[in-house]
Parts: sequence; C-alpha cells; structure tokens
Amino acid sequence: MVLTSQNKPAFRRPRKKQPATTNATSGPDDKPGLEARAAAAKLLGAVVDRRVSLDGMLDAEHGNPAYKALNDADRALVRAILNSALRHLPRIGAMLSSLLDSPLPEGARALDHVLTVAAAQILYLDVPDHSAVDLAVEQANRDPRNRRFAGLVNAVLRRMAREKDALLAQTAAIPAMPSWFFDRLSAVYGREAAARISEAQTSPAAIDLTVKGDAAYWAEKLGGIVLPTGSVRLAAFDGSVADLPGFSEGQWWVQDAAASLPARLFGPLAGKRVVDLCAAPGGKTAQLILAGAEVTALDLSANRLKRLDGNLARLGFSARTVEADMASFQPEELFDAALLDAPCSSTGTTRRHPDVLWTKGHQDIAKLATVQERLLRHALTLVKPGGLVVFSNCSLDPLEGEAMVARILAELPDVRRVPVAATDWPGLEDAISAEGAFRTTPAMLPAHEGFAGGLDGFYAVVLQRSQ
Repeated sequence: MVLTSQNKPAFRRPRKKQPATTNATSGPDDKPGLEARAAAAKLLGAVVDRRVSLDGMLDAEHGNPAYKALNDADRALVRAILNSALRHLPRIGAMLSSLLDSPLPEGARALDHVLTVAAAQILYLDVPDHSAVDLAVEQANRDPRNRRFAGLVNAVLRRMAREKDALLAQTAAIPAMPSWFFDRLSAVYGREAAARISEAQTSPAAIDLTVKGDAAYWAEKLGGIVLPTGSVRLAAFDGSVADLPGFSEGQWWVQDAAASLPARLFGPLAGKRVVDLCAAPGGKTAQLILAGAEVTALDLSANRLKRLDGNLARLGFSARTVEADMASFQPEELFDAALLDAPCSSTGTTRRHPDVLWTKGHQDIAKLATVQERLLRHALTLVKPGGLVVFSNCSLDPLEGEAMVARILAELPDVRRVPVAATDWPGLEDAISAEGAFRTTPAMLPAHEGFAGGLDGFYAVVLQRSQ
C-alpha cells in the first residue's frame, strides 16, 4: 500500500531492445552496464544466501552501496533483473542445470548468481542476448574466483539464448516458488490451486486505486476498470502515478484491491470512534476517515507516522496519531471499533515483493503467528462491549489466519465471529470462506484484455465482543 508522490509503476518491459546503460560512477575501463549487472548479482546473493530483504537494500538513501552508486536507469534495470530472477528462480535453476555437464563446484555461489542474473535477462527481459552474455563473461573474468569459468559462462549462456523457447517450455510446470512454500500451499489449498497461485506470482501486480468518489467516473477518466472490491484498476502505462489526473487533488490513493477489503468490513462508521492499530502508511486509515469515522492512527514508528500524516494531508484528511506499541496501548476510553492489519510473513505480496519467499521459512511463519495472536487478543480489549475488531494480514498461510482465529474463538467465550456474507460481494464469492472470512489469493480475479488479473493474498475476519 503506497501513497507517496514518489511512487511509480514497477519497471515495465521496454517496447524495444534497450542498450546497456552506463553507470555514472564506472571507471574508464568498465563496460557500459557492467556495474549494474554486478550489483544485481551481489543483491541476489544477499537475498538467497543470507535472506536479506530487498526493500532495505534498494532504499535510495540507506540501501546497498553498490546499488546507490548507480544512476536512475541502471537502478531500474537492477530492480527489473532481480524481480525477474526471483519470480522464476526455480525454473532458471533447472534450466542452468540442464545446460551444465556437471554441477557447479560447491562454494561457487557467486558464479551461480552471475549466471542467474544473465539468464533472467535472456529469458524474461528485453535486453539484447549478446549484451547479457558478454557482461556475464566480463563479470566472471574480473572475479578471481570465477575467472577459470569464463568459458563455461559464455558457452552455457549462448546455448540458453539459442534454445530459450524450448527451455521455457520444458520448465513451465516447475513451481515458481521455493519447494517448502509450494508444499505448504499444496497441503492447504490443494496442488492445482497452489500451482495457480505459484503461476500468478510470476506476473507483476497491477496498480489499483481506492477513490474518494464515483469509481466508475475515475475508471473512465483514467482508462481503468472497476473491480468487485470497488477499486479502480489501471492498465499498464509508462510514467509516474503522481502525474495522473486526481493525484495532486487527493481524489484517490494507490492500494491493492485486496488491501482495501478489511476497512470495508465494519459496516456504517459515521460518527464512530475507530482505532487503526498498525496504521502507517495510511491507506486503511484514509478509508476509515472517508467512511465518516473519528480515527486514531497508532504506529510504533515516528517516521512512519510522519509519512502517514503527509499521505493524509494530500488527501485532505486528518487523524489523531499516536506513537505507541499497540501491544501495550491503553486508551482512556474504549473504541467503537478497531482495525488490526497485523505484521505478518507477507507471503501474499510476492507479485510485488518476490524476495519474500526466499527470505522467510517455516519458523518465521510460526513466530509471526504467535505475535499476531498476542496482538489480536490485546486488540479485543480496546473496544467496547459490542464493538467490532477487524483482523487482517497479507499472508497466505492459515497458521497466521484461520488457525489462530479459531484458537482465540475457542478460548474467549465473549468473542464471536461476524460472518461476511458472500451475497454482499458479487464477483468475490470464491474469496469468502465457509466460516465467513475473506481469503484472497494472487490467482483470483481473472485478467481482462489490457489489464492484469490477481489480488494480493489476504485474510480478513470480523470479530465482536459480547454486549
């Protein structure tokens, strides 16, 4: 969920073959584009070998030095390479293995990353094949660990370029996610559904907008379509979101369609006191204000609250902000309702954050589920008798959703589930579980001509304290 004016669409596939870009900090002997490829290989290694999140490394101010040293065009290329590589990593690995006479030596991780970065360009990006091959060979030659493999790099990648169509067809059935997570999805959703989810996360997420007013009007004005959530989905375009009509006037904000659902589940909110417990960056806060609620926005980070205030100001909204740890937050007066969009494994957001599945594991999901349960139990103490709590997160794993909520309902007799009625959500009936909770996946919402399909994976449930 992004509201800032710095937000731009994800790197789009260029219409024409793009020449390698030149890094402003390259030395006189550096080939154009070499530093960008070297940075991509280094960051890929950090993700898959050390489980470092991409968000921090790609931060323009505090990110990885190799990335920060690049110009804007090279940074965009690095992001495109990394997103493509991580979205297709198991398939790329299988292709490279099929082209090697024998496995790479143990410890040759840097060489593997050079090959993967080049493969991502050859297979999934409109970068000239000869450029991807040449720069990968140059990377190998400049690394003492990999110099003796430069000929192998050249041979393998040239063959990949020649046989790319056949290789893509041969690996199309391989799940495009780590086996640990695909097995987990298969156990919960079934293998066919897991395969659909896996395939859906190979495509970038669409840009969805939550609008203040008439969604049909803004869809027509922006060349979009209205989704069953009431969001407006945009077609792919070049340029900045901030340049679109209505942005500077605060008429809409960027928010994945699934992320807009939790705040819509309260029913009428006019005049009610509502607390948004993990509020920044503010998309759900804005929805609550738009619905007429008197909102208190809570967050642990002062910087995130500052960002929230700026986002709300653009929209012409304001809320009472509180810097506090929600786990120990005690209001002077109980609220009518509370929204808890809890910190989670984020496994439902892999279309926009493809590094997530490579930086987390079983233990992380279990640990985060424990944190969420503690937070939800506390959130239920913050509302009046009869008050509502909407709990949500962007995880696909029921350990962080259905299982945890079922345990709370079994142990707290004064809390009940308020089922969501499928009849109230035409077009999203499949996203509502038998228990009356929302469960979206990236494989939901089919694509329309010119428009991407899919949603973030979200879980949302409505709970109520007894009167």
